[in-house]
Amino acid sequence: MGNPLVTMLTTRDRVRRQVLRRRSVSVPTEVPGTDAVFLVLRRMRLPLIVLISIFTISVVGMSLMPGVDPDGNPHRLTIFDAFYLMSITATTIGFGEVPYGFSYPQRMWVTASIYMTVIGWAYALSSLFAMVQDRGFREAITVQRLRRRIKGISEPFLIVAGYGQAGRAVARVLDEHHRRFVVIDHSPRKVDTLAIDQHSEDVPGIEGDVHNPALLGLAGLGHPLCEGVLALTTDDCNLAITMNVHLLRPDVPVIARCDDRRTATRLADFDPAAIINPYDRYGHYLGLALKKPATFQLATWLMDPVGSPLVARMPGLTDGRWIVVGDGRFSTEVANDLTAIGLEVTVADPMDGNPDVTGVTGMIAGAESDVENLALAAHARLENPDIFLAVRQRSNLQAATMQAFAADSLFVPSELVAREVLAHIISPDYWAFIDHVLHADDPWSEDVLRRFVDRVGGGTPTSTEFVLDSASAPAVARWFAGGRSLTVGQLTADPDDWLTPLPLLVVSLIRDEETTFLPDDDTALQAGDLLVIAADPDALDQLDRTLFHDRTLHYTATGEVRPETWLFRYLADLRKTP
Repeated sequence: MGNPLVTMLTTRDRVRRQVLRRRSVSVPTEVPGTDAVFLVLRRMRLPLIVLISIFTISVVGMSLMPGVDPDGNPHRLTIFDAFYLMSITATTIGFGEVPYGFSYPQRMWVTASIYMTVIGWAYALSSLFAMVQDRGFREAITVQRLRRRIKGISEPFLIVAGYGQAGRAVARVLDEHHRRFVVIDHSPRKVDTLAIDQHSEDVPGIEGDVHNPALLGLAGLGHPLCEGVLALTTDDCNLAITMNVHLLRPDVPVIARCDDRRTATRLADFDPAAIINPYDRYGHYLGLALKKPATFQLATWLMDPVGSPLVARMPGLTDGRWIVVGDGRFSTEVANDLTAIGLEVTVADPMDGNPDVTGVTGMIAGAESDVENLALAAHARLENPDIFLAVRQRSNLQAATMQAFAADSLFVPSELVAREVLAHIISPDYWAFIDHVLHADDPWSEDVLRRFVDRVGGGTPTSTEFVLDSASAPAVARWFAGGRSLTVGQLTADPDDWLTPLPLLVVSLIRDEETTFLPDDDTALQAGDLLVIAADPDALDQLDRTLFHDRTLHYTATGEVRPETWLFRYLADLRKTP
């Protein structure tokens, strides 16, 4: 089995639930103990009082010390002169005895003042250094720096709550697509990994408890350019995030991970854009592979990395007995899904040792330990070489070993969550087509797969989408402005041979919020249509020639080669005139 399938719920097809009754309040951003100025004033209060007191005593005492002018007349320094003298003395600058030479009492007082100020400065500086090394102060400085950075973001961004395996996978792809994001995680170690992940942009990372709505506010929830929140932590934290976002910023969509159906029910009341339960989904995906292998093959191939070959089908897996070895929610979810499609399923506890796989069609090793799952699968393969093996992988530590084992199906929850999250964010209209495939029957999928292979080839196509307007397709916009018609087949013809189609398929045509999947080549296009394309990567460059150049579009639409320059086009039009 290839990559696990992703069931999509696109924004276009979603019916938004009624928003809970709420009061409009400002998004909090003040995290307790994060005011660096307040910390400085509190920690340095006594040292500053000591330093100021020493300086005050030195100035007043210096103004009272008797002295003489050059003529031998008694003279005392004014308060300003004393202040000036002690300022240059206390800071170790020293410009000599001003305005006149000092008397012995004055020199004795200056000497005493020097030692007093040195002691005061030593006490103040040691307190300052101790405060700078204090963790609370460093966190306060970091938070204020983060607040300035996030406030200065000038493009749409996402908040990624949770930087585990799924969060890192999502962040990596977002960075590849040049999408800005802010990361929150309770673990300082995970936040520190942002610096070594080598993102193209400097990603702000915040350490803290996401139950606190002020932390979301600090991350930019109240920012006008915040376009979504990805809750990828534990169930309890994800529920808190969804609640906070829905009540504070109901216009911001949330995509939440959830491993428990009870929590999923509670999440649904706060209207997230998507709830991703990998345990619940995997049983459905596996059932799809068993009951509709052609549909599974098509959808899996479309979601594989670009250029991946088709994976062979495995027929005959619906007959016989299945064993699910595992504990907790995973084994229960998968067993229920397989039973729902009519399979005979036995649930085994991994504590009971290796199950008897004699005559068993398939086994799913779904214990909590990756090592134990590999051991269970290896024993089953030795006992029954023909058995279908599905293995659950919880951690990336055993990723290389899992790949070397070559199980028929590898279930990686973090990978499934990352795929679905990215599907909602990066290209929701293309993944709406994948969702359409998932609900199709096998004969339809067989026909579509044949069309893909004939047109695009045997490698997984890449996808793109664009609107037929002056920004994305200026040549097409000018063509429509001239009152001329254009079809899907004419738009996607080869710019070098108008009778040959490019190696691509228009998988979706979206017009006025209505979607047509796989429109025929003779389907008429209109200005403002949104087209979703699945293509060989090289074909996109060829298609750009048609979208941007009038001469190329004229050729693909009519078969006529128009001259390049205005003069030759004018002469050509004269020859056509009777």
